[in-house]
Parts: sequence; C-alpha cells; structure tokens
Amino acid sequence: MPKIPTVAADKPFAERLPAAFAYPLRGAALASCAAMALAHLVVGLLPALLGGICTLAIWAATWRYAADCMLHTANGFADPPDVSLGGNESSGWALTAIHLFLAALCILAAVFFPRALWPILLVSVLILPAIDMTLAFEGNLADALNPLQMLRVIGGFGLAYLIPVTINLIVAGLIVLAGAATGVLPRLVAQPLYAFAYTYLIVLGFHLMGAMIHERHEQFGMAPEAERLVAASGQDEDSRLLAAVQQRAAEQPRAAIDMLVGRLQDRSAPASLHLAYRQLLRQEGLREALLVHGQIWTAALLANNEGKRALGLVQECMEIDPAFLPDDPATAGPLAELAARMGMSRLAVKLCKGYLSKWPRTPEAPRIGLLAAQQLGLRLDQPAEALVLLRKLAAAFPDHPVHAELLALERQLLDTPQAR
Repeated sequence: MPKIPTVAADKPFAERLPAAFAYPLRGAALASCAAMALAHLVVGLLPALLGGICTLAIWAATWRYAADCMLHTANGFADPPDVSLGGNESSGWALTAIHLFLAALCILAAVFFPRALWPILLVSVLILPAIDMTLAFEGNLADALNPLQMLRVIGGFGLAYLIPVTINLIVAGLIVLAGAATGVLPRLVAQPLYAFAYTYLIVLGFHLMGAMIHERHEQFGMAPEAERLVAASGQDEDSRLLAAVQQRAAEQPRAAIDMLVGRLQDRSAPASLHLAYRQLLRQEGLREALLVHGQIWTAALLANNEGKRALGLVQECMEIDPAFLPDDPATAGPLAELAARMGMSRLAVKLCKGYLSKWPRTPEAPRIGLLAAQQLGLRLDQPAEALVLLRKLAAAFPDHPVHAELLALERQLLDTPQAR
C-alpha cells in the first residue's frame, strides 16, 4: 500500500501556515482551480439565463470541493482530496446559498439601509466561519444557522476563533484585489485568471480552517481518519521498526541490518528504511550489498513514479562501481530516457551503453541506441562515436521502426563540422 501523507495533530498551526499556500497548487486542488477557471470562461459565453444557472452550479462545485478540502485536512491528510462525483453535494449548494444570501443582504443594506450595513457586515464576518465549518461537516443549512451550533463551534476554538475570522477577511480582501488587478486585462484573460485566483483563495481558506479543526479534533469529538488508515497500512509499524533499528545499530549494526531485510523486500517500504539500511551497509563496508540493494530499490522507485530519486541512486551506485547498471531492461531503458529528458546526458549515455552491452537484441535496443547517439552527437559533441553506433544499429536492425530515424540522424551528424 502506498504511503499516506499525513500531518500530526500536534503540529502547531504556525508551522503549517507557510506550506498551506502551496496546498491549492498541488494534485487535485490545482486541477480543480484550473477546471473552475475554464468553466467560468465557457459559461461567460452562454445566454444570460442559462449562463446564470451554470454559474450557480460552478459555485456549488467550488464550495463543495473547498468543503472536501476542509474535511480532508481536518482528518489529518496532508494532500488535497481527489475530486469525487459522489461527494457531499448538499454542502456545496448550502455554502453557495449562505454566501449569496449574505452578499445580497449587504447589498440591500447598502442601498436601502446604509446605517445597517456595518453591523450586518460585522455579524456576517463573525458567524461565517462557524457556518462554513458546520456546512462542510454536516451539509445541513438549518444546523449551520442554529445559534447554539454557532456558539458550540466558537467555544471550541475560544480566542483562536479570531484566526478563521481573519482568514475569511483576508481571503475576501484578496479576492477583491484580484478582481481589481484583472480589470486592466482583456476579458478572455481576466475572467479565467480571476476565477483561478478566487478558487485558489477559497480552497486555501477552507484548508486553513480544516487545519485548525485537526489541531483541536478532540474538542470537537473527532477521530482523524488518517490516523486509522496509517495504523491499518502499517506506517506506524515502519516508524517503530526504524526506531528499533536505530537503537540496535549503535551496538549491533549487523543485527540491525538483518532487522530491515524482510521489510525492504516489499516495494511499499518507505524511503526512511531504505536510507537507514544503506547507511548501515556503508558503515560496515558491505560494498556488494549496497549494489544489490541499489538494484532492488531502483526498480521500486521507478515503479512508484520516483524516477528522479532512482537516477540519484543509480549515480550513487556508479560511484561505488562504474559498471553498475539496473538489472532489468524495463528499468534501465526508462531511466536512460528520463536522464536524457532531464539534461543528464552523460548518465543517459552510460545507461544506454550498458543497456546495449547487456541486452543487444531486445526490441527496444535500437531506440536506446538512437537515444545514445542523440546524446553523443547533439549534446556531448561526439559525432564520430555517435556515427559508429548509428551505423552498427542500422545494419543490425534494418526492419526496425526506428531504422529511418537512425539514418536521418546519421545524415544530420555527417553535416556537422566535427564529423568532417
């Protein structure tokens, strides 16, 4: 089971705040911000009545996802939740309704009862966080508007309740500023940019409120779901294993190594255990074991979409043994391609050459050879070596789909000054 990113409930809110600003720009949250921005742009092109109905639906979807983020954060999860069609629809519509109602109330007061505007604004600002939190959790508008429920939420925070109040004020102010800033841009640019900005800010605000609830979950009678899932996945066991290994390593490093062997055979083992294992192997001078572990962990990292880390491990193993190569073409080939994309041409060439030496007749060999020739001839200014390789590959694989590309690259390199 993949590791579940979580946040400890005892982590102070002040320490969580800096990372919170990146929260709406990760994973499904970023996709949601972009989708809402595009949706608002499209709806703006529709007839007034249909556009108005669609706009309400988009706002409901925005508030519902923000509510999901609050719930997810309050339950101890570090990453934004996936967008779910089966989520709490009622919370989205209820949040839309209450925010539109308060906005309409303020507009009516400003037009017909100017003296009532500031008291209405003040009351709205003070009660809105309690209403938002109740709607996110319950999705029930009647409960959210119940004064006793509001007092219960406010009492659960105490003076700290002023933090979500301040958050809402800042978010509202930033939304106004974002609208003013986009006023000088063309409509086709300003509308999606503004929609992206306020969706980002709404998700941020609800995430921060969720973080405050998580910090005080016991006061609200909550049992964070992340803790239960972590216990079921064995992550706590990994933490205990690492602590036991570190304790044993001081006096019996070989015994500490043995404690890790079984767990590391599972591809879901966390990086902390792999790093502890490698540190112990280096400490004991077990060079061959480091290389064997490098083979195993490289494959696991690639399987878990951690290619950059896998390349770092390959480089580390090559420092121990320059002839090191992942022991599976399904690992070596993709890593060579990733190294080339990242501009690590020398590493890409090493991996390609190793691949061709170890698996010269695999169906992918010509593609890997072409990649090596591209790096040599176009990136590393070694066209002569690239030409030798291209000619060998073209002769060995005349019917391969990349044969034409091999010949095209050969012609291209023959025109370079270095090849003349």
